[in-house]
Amino acid sequence: MAIIVDVGVVELAATRFAMSPLGETVSGLQLLGLGGDPGPVRPWARWARGELQRSVLSLPTAWPLLLTGRKSFPEFLSPSPPRPEPTIDDELALVRRTRAAQVRTSVQRVFGADHPAAAERLIREPAATLREITAELRAAHDLLVAPHWPRLRAVLTADIGYRARSLAVNGAARLFADLNPDVAWDGGRLQIELAGRNQSVSLGSRGLVLVPSVLIEQHVRVKLRTTTQIALRYPARGVAELWTAGLNEPRTSAVQLLGRARARLLEAVRAPATTGGLAGALGVTPSAVSQQLRVLRASGLVATEHAGRGAVHLITDLGSALLDPDQP
Repeated sequence: MAIIVDVGVVELAATRFAMSPLGETVSGLQLLGLGGDPGPVRPWARWARGELQRSVLSLPTAWPLLLTGRKSFPEFLSPSPPRPEPTIDDELALVRRTRAAQVRTSVQRVFGADHPAAAERLIREPAATLREITAELRAAHDLLVAPHWPRLRAVLTADIGYRARSLAVNGAARLFADLNPDVAWDGGRLQIELAGRNQSVSLGSRGLVLVPSVLIEQHVRVKLRTTTQIALRYPARGVAELWTAGLNEPRTSAVQLLGRARARLLEAVRAPATTGGLAGALGVTPSAVSQQLRVLRASGLVATEHAGRGAVHLITDLGSALLDPDQP
């Protein structure tokens, strides 16, 4: 079963990348609610469950709409990001602006005739209910996502920079094939393998929004009927290292070659990180981090990437070989 999306020259020219703090919040809640193995984000899930035990987070309206027991949830709760790096407030404002007709259509598509109470309220009082939902999602974001957002944003920024270069150097076929094993592009048609989905989609003159995600299962998600553009969310690169980078002591050989401070910094950039994030993690000043990064960058051990307003630092293959000389 697959979704076939026509992505020709016109649609490809309009395709863009974006990150989504609201998307991370929604996916994170669904990961916690489904209760399965969260895979590479297991450390975050363990931390988040602990936070939920210590703090009060009430989601009486949003929860039954996100955890539906069905194959999807109302699309307007996760609209395509309106720009490359929106704030959570930007995205929640977009949710609140969902038209009543769109609310009714989406609720009917997801639930059919069997509406939960929250869906019934959405149909009867869409504006007031959307305000409640966005307030709940903001509280969930502040508790579960905001404390980690600088680290998540660094990973997302690095992924977008990598994909943009891949598109420029290798073309669209390589870009889409590298997103996920379930995605392929050939001859102007994007094929997305999804269980239980079999349909063809036309984008018209609008392109896709490609949204990397950290708090997502290791498969792609397609939102076909968002209130904006069609969005393809996919697992970002570097997620596996995000929760462990900098925790291990560097090897003696790396310390002897680089000194302890630089070796620790090299360990910390196994996952993409900002200067401020590295300073906080290592307990030093940003200026000290910048000075050490210049040396590591000049030695070819660290690379700095820019995407949008962000700049992130990450280890190179040479740096990884120095830290893990026994790895093939």
